[in-house]
Amino acid sequence: MDTTQRTDQQRSADRRRRELLEAADRVVLRDGPQASMNAIAAEAGITKPILYRHFGDKGGLYAALAKRHTDALLDSLRAALDAPADRRERVESTLDTYLAAIEARPQVYRFLMHPAEGGHTGDQGFDVGKHSVPLLRRMGEELATVIEERLDLGPGSQQLARVWGHGIVGMMHAAGDWWLGERPCSRAELVRSLADLLWGRLAAAGDKIGGPGF
Repeated sequence: MDTTQRTDQQRSADRRRRELLEAADRVVLRDGPQASMNAIAAEAGITKPILYRHFGDKGGLYAALAKRHTDALLDSLRAALDAPADRRERVESTLDTYLAAIEARPQVYRFLMHPAEGGHTGDQGFDVGKHSVPLLRRMGEELATVIEERLDLGPGSQQLARVWGHGIVGMMHAAGDWWLGERPCSRAELVRSLADLLWGRLAAAGDKIGGPGF
């Protein structure tokens, strides 16, 4: 098989994988955590064994969907952090970007963070923590990198940036999960309250010399 043929086959496989993920997205938007492999296969017009051939099992499909949505969310968060605004506005904008994302697609959020709610017999054995925790860890590391690049935190800055990154992501996740379920206040009120909680130390830190600024 020559290189051109292999490339064409890879493009075809990538295109088919995207189509299957889009079908999975439609089912998740409709069914949330109850989305099953059977329903996704039916939506894609294929049999479940063919779906397994592409993703292995529900965990493999979940991981692919999680990467797809986490990539999009991280792009939005980076845009908020890079926006031409003062630091307080960027902090609030970043918090709001995360909350707006989970508010706009709550079924997707619940599928990613609470997949065990579905309870389908055919999907037993799906480990929530095994798949959802890495999403939060990835976001924490990404935010830690941004903080370390932009803020002058003094000695031990890399470790402190990681503490802050994972702490902020944990706060956003826990507060957002609670807020999405109970809606005790408006999104704007939650954003302001969380920003107030973060603001003291963030306001005191200087920008790193030569960095892009925070």
